[in-house]
Amino acid sequence: MAGLSPRLRSFLESGGVAYETIHHLPDYTAQETASHTRTKGREFAKPVLLRADDRYVMAVVPAHRRVNLDRAREAVGARQVRLAREEEIRDLFPDSDVGAEPPFGNLYGLPVYASPELAEQERITFNAGSHEECIRMRWADYERLVRPAVVDLTG
Repeated sequence: MAGLSPRLRSFLESGGVAYETIHHLPDYTAQETASHTRTKGREFAKPVLLRADDRYVMAVVPAHRRVNLDRAREAVGARQVRLAREEEIRDLFPDSDVGAEPPFGNLYGLPVYASPELAEQERITFNAGSHEECIRMRWADYERLVRPAVVDLTG
């Protein structure tokens, strides 16, 4: 898949959100994408899909951070939390390349937990469904559309 996820494009446009699309060379880590799009790591929103007991949740953290599974378990009120497997991600995000999912878990029926570090930024940048396309938009617009729980899941 190449380009902006149609589901995401429709959602942003129906929400009246101004955004910038950034095309870049294919890459496969949030840190690489942040670099290629000239984005500071703390401004690049990396979604991490988690399996919490019998449900999925999305953690959204800065590119240079890692999710702490113990913190995530406490925050989501689960007994067990693990990283979702590639095939699970593929099934949940059929219109996105694996590893390039946009941080809009709400579009896929998932609760979203976003880092306070991202909430401090005026703008965030993130993958738009492919390894070659990103979106940059205001945090305030992201927060209004997604309504994430803002909680620190890193450490």
